[in-house]
Amino acid sequence: MPLAANKTCQAVLGLQQRRTLRLASSPASASSVPRSSGWFWTPLGLVTSLSFATRFYRLQEPPHVCWDETHFGKMGSYYINRTFFFDVHPPLGKMLIGLAGYLSGYNGTFPFQKPGDKYEEHNYIGMRGFCAFLGSCLIPFSYLTVLELSKSLPAAMLTAAILIFDTGCITLSQYILLDPVLMFFLMGAVFSMVKYNSCANRPFSAPWWFWLCLTGVNLAGAMGVKFVGLFVVLLVGLNTIYNLWELLGDLSLSLVTLGKHFLARVLCLIMLPLALYTAQFAVHFAVLNRSGPGDGFFSSGFQSRLIGNNLHNVSVPEYLAYGSVVTMKNLRMAGGYLHSHWHLYPEGVGARQQQVTAYLHKDLNNLWIIKKYNLNADYLDPSLPVEFVKHGDIIRLEHKETSRNLHSHQHEAPLTRKHLQVTGYGINGTGDSNDFWRIEVVGRKAGKHIKVLRSQIRLIHLATGCILGSTGKTLPKWGWEQVEVTCTPYQKESPNSLWNVEDHINPRLRNISLDVLKPSFPEILLESHMVMIRGNSGLKPKENEVTSKPWHWPINYQGLRFSGVNETDYRVYLLGNPVIWWLNLVTVGLYVIMATFISVAIKRGTHLTTERQELSRVLLHGGGLIMLGWLLHYLPFFMMGRVLYFHHYFPAMLFSSMLTGITWDVFLKFCAGMLSASSQVYNCGIVLLILLTMYSFYLFHPLSYGMIGPLASDPNSPMAGLRWLETWEF
Repeated sequence: MPLAANKTCQAVLGLQQRRTLRLASSPASASSVPRSSGWFWTPLGLVTSLSFATRFYRLQEPPHVCWDETHFGKMGSYYINRTFFFDVHPPLGKMLIGLAGYLSGYNGTFPFQKPGDKYEEHNYIGMRGFCAFLGSCLIPFSYLTVLELSKSLPAAMLTAAILIFDTGCITLSQYILLDPVLMFFLMGAVFSMVKYNSCANRPFSAPWWFWLCLTGVNLAGAMGVKFVGLFVVLLVGLNTIYNLWELLGDLSLSLVTLGKHFLARVLCLIMLPLALYTAQFAVHFAVLNRSGPGDGFFSSGFQSRLIGNNLHNVSVPEYLAYGSVVTMKNLRMAGGYLHSHWHLYPEGVGARQQQVTAYLHKDLNNLWIIKKYNLNADYLDPSLPVEFVKHGDIIRLEHKETSRNLHSHQHEAPLTRKHLQVTGYGINGTGDSNDFWRIEVVGRKAGKHIKVLRSQIRLIHLATGCILGSTGKTLPKWGWEQVEVTCTPYQKESPNSLWNVEDHINPRLRNISLDVLKPSFPEILLESHMVMIRGNSGLKPKENEVTSKPWHWPINYQGLRFSGVNETDYRVYLLGNPVIWWLNLVTVGLYVIMATFISVAIKRGTHLTTERQELSRVLLHGGGLIMLGWLLHYLPFFMMGRVLYFHHYFPAMLFSSMLTGITWDVFLKFCAGMLSASSQVYNCGIVLLILLTMYSFYLFHPLSYGMIGPLASDPNSPMAGLRWLETWEF
């Protein structure tokens, strides 16, 4: 065989082998490769011990509610008491917090009303300890991930030091919050993904299946805590597509084997996470079976499932008939009941007629009588036949308490421009043609009956063509701060313009139990997601709440007060360790420069030594995966319309910290290779960076563990001189 051909064959056959060599053959980097089990377990034990020590130190302080503990501690109590509530996030994180509280002896009776409330005799340490435990696991996960990607112990130790000594990560891990739970599953998914990537040369082996399945389990966990868990799902998905693309180019694999690879990933990374995610909601609905503060966010059918709700175990007629007395609930999130009362609209607000509003509570003024538009008969007369209301019928709605008809006209609505005013008009049910409405059921054909609870109906004003709806805007005091009801000229279907019949009274019809009309599990699963999505998009900042913008986050522009404001308060301030965060920010730029130069050099055919080839592979492949993770967990926030907070950046911060470990390790090795005293330069560089993180932690640790006394602006404060940015408020 010719020499050139022989070299080519060796190159092709040896490609997979070279990928597993890492730096083992390099004298300059031999010290960074673990040589025995002691080299693996001793640093891992040290890293894990420091992680737990920094997270559990002073965990009981302060002994009062801090920041969002008022939400997630309260939700843990709801699970213990089995009381239904609404939250914009999926249930897994709150369920685990509630379980931790229950197992640690907390009885679910603390009200969690506002930050600053003393816990007193209530056992809160179990829930804080659970979050601190998960937050402590982030460091060994990150350490092992970087070790697997780089095969460099110093790179892994630098990453671990950055996360151990970051004041922001410590603070976020020590309280009853969803963030440590989310980041635990996120980092678990990343670590599992990296491990199954490393098993690529042993497909379908027991370790390969284990890490692939564990990745799917962690994906379900991340999605089950917050919807931003979808970002790590996207990361794993892109990694999987890349792996399958590489396998497709391997001509030694048969189509059957490729099919097995594809099906294995579908099973473990799609079907398994979806099954576990759905199971979380099944447990959520089974546990929270009692009526609570979340009822009003959901449909009447959903509410009929809850013990203690006024719709639970109730019997009503199934189909609407003329003469029925009903209440109508708007389908927008926390939508109220169609309501009227004797009070009139004030002068200058449309026509001075009876107010029609949406009211969030049960009330006699929510009752309406369904009548034919052209007949004012006594529908309870047994001599008259029962006539059911059908899709497409033209009806009148008469307010039971005031005997005035639901009415609209060409006057503008009180708050919403271009919408028409809705009023109560007429005397004893006698009005005019502006009282006529066509009733339609979503997805039904003409002539179909209208079912209580289940039918979603639209009321279209016959004279103007507008649709009855609730805008969600609160009326002034003249409207008793109830919700505005208008007739919208816009025909786009939305929950604001849809209603369902909830209460239904008609003595001439046979009652049925609402159990028959309860929605199925797929229906309540879909409804809960629609409500969560609408709730997320509608989040607004509370009064005096500190919000931020995504560009603030990497530069550590502004923190969050977790506890205390004044000199006499016990103050905790969520702020990243400035030295660490700015080092991470510089590293992102350094990585882009290095990756660009190396990519250009490889493309131009520059000869690289074996060691530098391996370093280039670590930087481009390992660092590239982590860089992609940072981008996926950061850039989407620029496109979000909802309110944003500083703590949203911390999942991305995990990736930037791992990128720092990998990038500086490769950078220092490249630099050391150019100098004679290579090992000293490399070792000194790593040690210097670790010492820098430790010293900066020494300076800023009171931010995490609490401060009492003068503010940093006071020269007598122990934090004087450390307020490097005017926007820091500690």
